[in-house]
Amino acid sequence: MRRNTFLFVAVSMLAGLGGSAMALVSGIWILDLTGSTGLAALAGLCVYAPTLAGPWLGGLLDRVPRRPLVIGVNLALAAALLSLLAVRGPGQAWLIYAVSFAYGVGYVLVDAGETALLPAALPPARLADVNGWRSSAQEGMKLVAPLAGAGLYAWRGGHVVAVLAAAVPVLVAALYGALRLTRTDPASPAARPARVRGGLAALLARRAVRVPVALAAVSIAMSGFTTAALYDVVVTDLAMPSTFLGVLASAQGAGSLLAGLVVGRFARRRGEIAVGAAGAVLFAVGCLGRCLPWWPGTVAASVVAGVGLPWTLVAAVTAVQTYTPPAMLGRVAGTANTAMFGPITLAVPLGSAAVAVGGRPPLVVAAVMCLAAALAAAHGGRRRGGAATPAQAGDEARVRA
Repeated sequence: MRRNTFLFVAVSMLAGLGGSAMALVSGIWILDLTGSTGLAALAGLCVYAPTLAGPWLGGLLDRVPRRPLVIGVNLALAAALLSLLAVRGPGQAWLIYAVSFAYGVGYVLVDAGETALLPAALPPARLADVNGWRSSAQEGMKLVAPLAGAGLYAWRGGHVVAVLAAAVPVLVAALYGALRLTRTDPASPAARPARVRGGLAALLARRAVRVPVALAAVSIAMSGFTTAALYDVVVTDLAMPSTFLGVLASAQGAGSLLAGLVVGRFARRRGEIAVGAAGAVLFAVGCLGRCLPWWPGTVAASVVAGVGLPWTLVAAVTAVQTYTPPAMLGRVAGTANTAMFGPITLAVPLGSAAVAVGGRPPLVVAAVMCLAAALAAAHGGRRRGGAATPAQAGDEARVRA
């Protein structure tokens, strides 16, 4: 178990390193080639767009053996990144878009695949802990990877970054190959799903799954909705330089590191729904704290938001892994990813439009949405569970599963 735990955390660390560095460098590279900030922003859209195809891509993981597919996807990503060596001028900028899109497809497949592989490699009682440690590893890399990638790009250019980034999925593929699966991969011709929509039905069928996923979806969407608002608060309300956003990003990353280290114990004691609701409340508190006309308060609020947001995500992923039949994990994980990350593609432009009335109103709206979601989850639990505690409700759900 320790071996598999180490391997999964190492995979998350490497993935966070390569993905965060290349995500930033792709936009900078396009900006340098074309001189257009709008075209540079499209690189990020190419990465997120495949998330909308999560149910179909996740269904593929239920049709073929999962570990070989995940290994193959990582090797294909390495080859795609090496194709960026052909970029020489604005005429080849399309290659960066194509690789960004391939990276997005690969992310959906690998993320759903890893979600499906974890229960085959670890006992159920350890899933929340390991998911939390994986989150901490990824957030830790996000603190250093963008800066390292931008610095390397400024020093040696995009080709060197692409080559080093291509080495990451090769290493990740090797780590996946070293896993010791304690249960047989259920994906086989006999287990092929008749319809992809079965993933959505399975996601909605059990409250222990749909509620944490819904809490994560609301919180993640509101994090995108408040992006422009945070810019406005920093520059206009606090009269700070735009570089102060880097301080806030580091503060949020520090909170996320802390969140991943403690979320497993919280989930074991209180259950995934309680963790997701607490995360949504903390993110709401962070949004309200960012409205304070005092920059230390904004920094502290960013730490609180950094704790809350990963809690909602870890709770949702753990619930999917715990309560979904193994043969359907690919479809359900892919559908859950679409539910959680798909709305952000709409929330970001809506937030950009909402900032026309100022930075603070969108932050208040986001806080209200997250608090409403948490209250709805708590109210549903009381209505269904009577006097049972969240931990007892979680245990009963596991027995029924």
